[in-house]
Amino acid sequence: MRRINGTALIIAALVATVGALAFPVWSYTDRSGTGQANLAAGTVNTRWGPLTASDRDLIVRVRLAGLWELPAGQQAMERAPSEAIKEAADHLIVGHTDLDKRVRIVAAQLGVELPNQPNEQQQGWLQEMTAATGAEYEYKFVNLLRSAHGKIFPAIGAVRNSTRNTLVRQLASDANQTVLDHITVLEKTGKVDFDAIANDSVSGSTASPTGPPPPVPGQPVPSAPAAGPSGDIRTTSRPSPGAPGTVNTSRPDPVDSEGVLQ
Repeated sequence: MRRINGTALIIAALVATVGALAFPVWSYTDRSGTGQANLAAGTVNTRWGPLTASDRDLIVRVRLAGLWELPAGQQAMERAPSEAIKEAADHLIVGHTDLDKRVRIVAAQLGVELPNQPNEQQQGWLQEMTAATGAEYEYKFVNLLRSAHGKIFPAIGAVRNSTRNTLVRQLASDANQTVLDHITVLEKTGKVDFDAIANDSVSGSTASPTGPPPPVPGQPVPSAPAAGPSGDIRTTSRPSPGAPGTVNTSRPDPVDSEGVLQ
């Protein structure tokens, strides 16, 4: 009887040990729990505010974007198939050189390790562009880059909205300006395949679209009244500068407190 009890105790101890080891893995990988629990998973405190897994993911994605878009822009500048492509390439080089400087400073301040080469998918995109020539090269250059920018655009907004870290919030604002500028100048080439981008964006979606009913050809709709403040309201701010179809990317240099740029 004592032997049985001793064996039972050993088995119970082993089960408890396995359970204790498995619990942290389950608690992190199970994303079906409460929103607060998911938010806390992987969050660390910094003097600039909590740093979440989503914050760190954005920092890495900003770095990765520059690692493949800079060589893509340089290649297009060297080939210079048209002035429109050359202009887009110029914006890629200038924008990501600046953004990479900023993300390296932020990563150093927050202790986030950055990759030093593009990921496998991005390397594949570069290889596609390198192998293409003529009209095919222009198409691939514009649409691969336009699609990539379009996909990270909402991700930047989501992090900008939810982050409690001031450094990440500023990086998201800087990245937003750069990405919108690049989207604008790539579309300016006139070579964006919007049908392909639209089809790609809804390929994984099953929800029915919402919104007002489709317009009836030939049937006029009432004009919307102007929206504005009521009463005697005095304002001092002005709309962002820049002609339609342009993005103001002027911003102050980052503060390199960690000496990253030395």
